[in-house]
Amino acid sequence: MTRERQMSLLAARRSREAVVVAVDADRTKGTMEAVEWALKHVVRPRDIFLVLGVFNDQLAKKNSCFPFKLLMDVVTSGIWERLEFIDHEEVDPIELEEEFERKREQYRSSLQPLYGLCIRNEVRLVLKVAAGFCPARVAMDESQNLNTRWLVLDSHFRKSKVFLKGHVSCNIAVVKEKDFASLMLSNETEPEISPWNPEPKHPVEEDSEGFSIYQLTKKCAPAPHPQSPCCYPMSWRSGFPRAFSHNELEAITNGFADDNISRAPDGVVVYQGILQETSVLVKSYPETNKGFRPILKILSRVHHRNIMNLVGYCSTGASTFMIFDFPCLGNVEMNFQSDELARNLRWRVRWSIALEIGGSLRYLHEECVDGPIVHKSLCSCSVALSHGYSAMLYNFTTAEWLTSDFPPNEDLIAESPNLEGDERLSVDVHDYGKFLLELIVGKSAGKDQSMIDWALPLLENGELCELMDSRVTEIAGDARMVQHMAHAALRCLKIDSDHKLSISEALAIVRGDELATFKQ
Repeated sequence: MTRERQMSLLAARRSREAVVVAVDADRTKGTMEAVEWALKHVVRPRDIFLVLGVFNDQLAKKNSCFPFKLLMDVVTSGIWERLEFIDHEEVDPIELEEEFERKREQYRSSLQPLYGLCIRNEVRLVLKVAAGFCPARVAMDESQNLNTRWLVLDSHFRKSKVFLKGHVSCNIAVVKEKDFASLMLSNETEPEISPWNPEPKHPVEEDSEGFSIYQLTKKCAPAPHPQSPCCYPMSWRSGFPRAFSHNELEAITNGFADDNISRAPDGVVVYQGILQETSVLVKSYPETNKGFRPILKILSRVHHRNIMNLVGYCSTGASTFMIFDFPCLGNVEMNFQSDELARNLRWRVRWSIALEIGGSLRYLHEECVDGPIVHKSLCSCSVALSHGYSAMLYNFTTAEWLTSDFPPNEDLIAESPNLEGDERLSVDVHDYGKFLLELIVGKSAGKDQSMIDWALPLLENGELCELMDSRVTEIAGDARMVQHMAHAALRCLKIDSDHKLSISEALAIVRGDELATFKQ
């Protein structure tokens, strides 16, 4: 196929609107309910109707080191024509072919009744099966690749909806059961009435996260636009942070439902929830975790626009919780892992992130009323992104107050020793240099030294082109910003007892302050 033909087909595909349905390919319950709901309520004639099956468990676990994707097009004859793999030397094509055949037969049987309906309405039915990928990211990528009007999730992917609403501009629906769905509509979109099934629908209730639940009905009633969660951080509103009761947290997390669990690192379970129509994170600490009180002690005394501030806490015997503002765009490391998201982090955006995180470290080191705090964990995975790519420092698990185990009162601050030059602060300055390097390269440095060892000679020789993230192609006008970040990274990474650098000095270099830039 010629390139011109490929571009023509791509343009035609983008001109047609699409409905994407993401289902758990490891399960059968709920899969067809989501497909049937979408076909009945939101698919229009001439749409692209993409059914995306994602393996979470079986095949993904067997092949966890090499993600792959199976692509199957349903044509008018009802037969899949193509099988496409993401190349990887370790993939066993025989095993994958067998799994593909099994899944193909399963979906062929399930979707057979829909072929005729799609053909009559000129709907292009496409099936993709993927394994080894994060379900939310696959759904996001596929939605962004098409002119997607609706993204429909089956109930097994319900916990992905809060992440997705910050990354896609289309309508989102989560199908709870037959004919019931929670909707998050984009802009002023009204719930649709499919020309294939013209009965109107109206909301019957609202779920715990601000989504309106809709059901088909015989009555004709207008469907009001559900209120979108507010983006104004809870931690900055009057009355916060504050103590919460256990009953309040149950309401925020819908009874600590498994569907609302975002992740569970080191036994700390993180729930997504809604408080006053605003997304929040609720961290549940196990009884054996000794980090709760030190973190609470620090976060209850700091407040900065580029720190993930505390919304509240709850301590009832063995149960301890902290509530935080929700970072709707994930963290920097997560954005680096997706080419599409990484391209959105243009150089000016990355430079702004560097300035904001540098500002948060300066606040911790030099501006806290109770004395300096060292973070000790700065990296791309501890920097969250909110609306407009506003950066927030989080993960205070290893943070330390340098004055004492307990914050002093203001009367004693004058008697406290000057800790601005404390060598322990240099840990954060070095980590800031590593974070600047991550912003330039576009990948996480991890916990080892290999990326720094590779990058230092290039930084010293000014070979920035070898370092810069190739996914960001627009450099015009932003070259100086990258140079400032590179210069600051080099200075931060090479600090030692003879070449000390404060975070204020590093931040001045990133800003491009002339005196700081040429200071040796």
